Amino acid sequence: MNSNPKVVILCGGRGTRLVGETEYRPKPLVEIGGKPILWHIMKIYAYYGFKDFILCLGYRGKMIKDYFRNYEVMNSDFTIELGTGNIKTYNSFQEKDWAITLIDTGEEAQTGARVKRIEKYIKGDLFMLTYGDGVADINIKELLKFHKSHGKIGTITGVHPSSRFGELVIKEKQVNEFTEKPQIKEGFINGGFFVFNRKFFRYLKDDDNCYLEREPLEKLARDRELMVYTHKGFWQCLDTPRELEILNTLWKSSKPPWRIWK
Repeated sequence: MNSNPKVVILCGGRGTRLVGETEYRPKPLVEIGGKPILWHIMKIYAYYGFKDFILCLGYRGKMIKDYFRNYEVMNSDFTIELGTGNIKTYNSFQEKDWAITLIDTGEEAQTGARVKRIEKYIKGDLFMLTYGDGVADINIKELLKFHKSHGKIGTITGVHPSSRFGELVIKEKQVNEFTEKPQIKEGFINGGFFVFNRKFFRYLKDDDNCYLEREPLEKLARDRELMVYTHKGFWQCLDTPRELEILNTLWKSSKPPWRIWK
């Protein structure tokens, strides 16, 4: 049996700032290069050997269920026998050894409630957690190694966000360098990509209004049980049409920064 921690992905939000994309589908199914961003996130974990996923579903969760239920057929050539419905696939996709558990965690639940509601599916002492809308060239094995090294309940990944504005490097009123919307070099924000011991479930409530990012993580920090793994490489979330455009443009480049798999 695979002893690796399960990977929990939050897939239930409405993505209101992407309303043109998410009016009829959940944000994790918004596509980058013809594949849902959720697929990209799962490929990052799978590259490092973490292929046992739990998806916390909510808004239009049935569409995510349908996507994976039909994944093999939609990503393979196949023969179908009309009348019986028997299908023979000629597999051409790489994701044959993924295990995906899809859990309805409630239409209106917030992030903390969603995590609490999958507690019974976590059998080991550790689990990993991330959002269904952000990609990075993060080394998941190093993240897990760091978590195991400090002995605390939780690890959060700190990332440098991209600036909303162009950055000027100025010397004596002369612009020496201009960079359009660079990654900020100072200061970290929550980039997702968490690792938790199962003790963290004690900090969560089975209440729709339980936000992971508020009382649970705030209390974990006050208890000095939250450490930060700093990732200084590429990271990008998908919240706005502009960010979707950025990610699709990067995907079309010769080497998208988060595509660590072959």
